[in-house]
Amino acid sequence: MSYKALVAEFIGTFTLIFVGVGSIAADYMTGGKLGITGIALAHGLAIGVMVTIALSISGGQLNPAMTLGAFVGGKIGAKDAVQYVIAQCLGAIVGAVLIQQTVPSDVLGAVQMGTPMLGRDSTWMQGFIAEVVLTFFLVLTVFGTAIDQKAPRMGGLFIGFAVVFGVLAGGPISGAAMNPARHLGPALLGGFLSDSLLYWIGPLVGGAIAGVVARYLFSSK
Repeated sequence: MSYKALVAEFIGTFTLIFVGVGSIAADYMTGGKLGITGIALAHGLAIGVMVTIALSISGGQLNPAMTLGAFVGGKIGAKDAVQYVIAQCLGAIVGAVLIQQTVPSDVLGAVQMGTPMLGRDSTWMQGFIAEVVLTFFLVLTVFGTAIDQKAPRMGGLFIGFAVVFGVLAGGPISGAAMNPARHLGPALLGGFLSDSLLYWIGPLVGGAIAGVVARYLFSSK
C-alpha cells in the first residue's frame, strides 16, 4: 500500500468532518434554514465527492466501519486496515481542529461541535440499533456500487445517496454517524465522549455484518 492511499483517506475523512460540522453550524447560524435535509445533503455530497476522488487511490473507504467491512469481506489485509483506520481518525481530528478555528466558539458550543448524539427521547439501545442498521446499509452500498467487479462505475454517487438517506432516517434517533471517525473528531475536541462506545461499537458491528453478507452476495462462486 502506498502512502498516497493513506493521504487520500486522511483528506477524505477530514473533508467529511469539516463539511459535516460546518453544515450543522451553518444551520444554527441561519436560524435552521438548512434543516435536516440540508445537513444530510452536505454530508452526502462531501462523501460522494471524496469517495469519487479517492476511489482509484485508496478505495475511498473514509470510515473505520467500512474498512472493517472490507477486511471481513476479504478485500483488505489486517495491516492495511489498521493503517487506514489511523489515517481516517487523524483526518477526523484535524478536521475538527480546523473547524474550531473557523466557526465562532459560541456557535460550536450551541451545536455541541456537531457531534452525533442520541435524540432527546432515544435510548442507548435504540441509538445502537440505528447505527448498526444504517451502517450495514451504507457499507453494503459501497460493496455493491464500488467494490464488486460487476458494480456500475458511478463513483461515489450512490454512496453519497446512502449517507443522505441514513441521516434523514437516523439523524433524530442517533445522529446517524454511521462512521466512528465522524463521532471521534468533534467529540474529542468538544469533550462529548460520554456515548463514544455506542458510536464505535454500533457502526463497527454494522460494517462487519455487511462484510459477511457481501462476501456471500458478491461471491463469484
